[in-house]
Amino acid sequence: MEVLPFSSLINKLVEFLTVPNGGLMFCSIPFWATFLVFYLIYIGITYRTRTGMLIYVVLFSLFFFYKANGWLMLLLPATAILSWYLTRIMDGKEGKQKKGWLLLLILLNLGPLVYFKYTNFLINTWNEIFTTNFSFLSLVLPIGISFYTFQSISYSMDIYRGKFNGKVTLLEYLFYLSFFPLLLAGPITRADTLFPQIRQKIRPDNRLLYTGLWLILSGFIKKGLIADYIAQYNNWIFESPLTYSGFENMMGAVGYSIQIYCDFSGYSDFSIGLAALLGIRLKDNFNFPYQACNLTDFWHRWHISLSTWFRDYLYIPLGGNRKGDVRTYLNSFITMVVAGLWHGASWMFVIWGALHGIGLVVHKWCKRHGLDRIPDTRLIIVLSWTATFIYLTITWTFFRADSLEICRQIFTQIGTDFDIAYLIPFIKARPVWCIFVVAALLFHGIRERHYQRITDWFIGSHWVIKLILTIFVVQLVLQFHQENVQPFIYYQF
Repeated sequence: MEVLPFSSLINKLVEFLTVPNGGLMFCSIPFWATFLVFYLIYIGITYRTRTGMLIYVVLFSLFFFYKANGWLMLLLPATAILSWYLTRIMDGKEGKQKKGWLLLLILLNLGPLVYFKYTNFLINTWNEIFTTNFSFLSLVLPIGISFYTFQSISYSMDIYRGKFNGKVTLLEYLFYLSFFPLLLAGPITRADTLFPQIRQKIRPDNRLLYTGLWLILSGFIKKGLIADYIAQYNNWIFESPLTYSGFENMMGAVGYSIQIYCDFSGYSDFSIGLAALLGIRLKDNFNFPYQACNLTDFWHRWHISLSTWFRDYLYIPLGGNRKGDVRTYLNSFITMVVAGLWHGASWMFVIWGALHGIGLVVHKWCKRHGLDRIPDTRLIIVLSWTATFIYLTITWTFFRADSLEICRQIFTQIGTDFDIAYLIPFIKARPVWCIFVVAALLFHGIRERHYQRITDWFIGSHWVIKLILTIFVVQLVLQFHQENVQPFIYYQF
């Protein structure tokens, strides 16, 4: 294990403090060096004054956001102040006036997101439809804008619906919207989860602290070890699929399904783990999604904070399942298309969302026509899981590919140049890649109660065991660490 000289560590820390985006990643040494300094001060402040803690965390969070976005970070406090103030006005209104203020709030929150994320997409679409040549704008999408925008909208809508009635100060709202573990890629946290915790003096117990450590180690394994390593081969496939055989293309598609889970689940583990170290409990964002045997169950397990957000603030307002079968199917389809567009300003994401919408409609229709009467035998479960995973892998291909042409090439290679004889040579050529992919799949074979027992064992273990496991995980990450750290996939959304 390479130990950086103290002077090199200081140089990296200075670079992190002065260069936007420097050391931003949770898997980087500068971040953890900075967090250690922050945490030591945080402990001292937390046990003395709640207001001081809120101010300190807000300032650090804004600094963290500046590291991601430069001076575009000013969008966040501007959004927070405007949203907090107008929500207070809305809360004092009744009837149509209250609804009008809510609509204004939603439009003002969505305005910056639409401008930065979708302006060039709309210009390009207009040019293609009407054969015009409007020039594109030079825009940089602020990292994390999608997540704090949705969090702000959920707060206003919960106030409007009476689901959250607590009076929130501007400082508390700034904390809620800028809390740095959640800032870049969620999970999207509701008002009733965060505000009750920060309104009392935070006293993290040992179980919460060790749970945080466990999740951070999980994040290192998923993101720093597995996702970053297997991304190298996956990238080759999606950049030039015709260079590889059908078998190799299939493995690249399967590999990306594993990569995106380990990448985003790893980020969520980091976020929830960091919050736990700060004494704040957040809800799980993933629950073994590749154990799902149908798409409906998958979306109950994958990116739970986002899927429930779309359910509560789009699907249900559209009518949910209250207006007949046809309307239910349409609402499900629209929700998934919008979810696809949320992920990125590209028709590839719209197609991905539409495919999931179609899949959900088919599953709902089949349930209405006797699917639930089929007994859950082991064979049926295996077939259902296989069909679901294959469909998910196909949809992830559209999610990852830069164009429909790349997708066509991948599927063509798999359909016309597939030979199982490539299996043994592939394993010999890329043994570590295969081990990581298989390990991630086997992880999804663990029952939730067994995983909880493992977690409880770690939490209750002696500090020496915790230290040894921590050193072991860090050593593994350093051993397979690439010179250029792979960015978290969901940063771009």
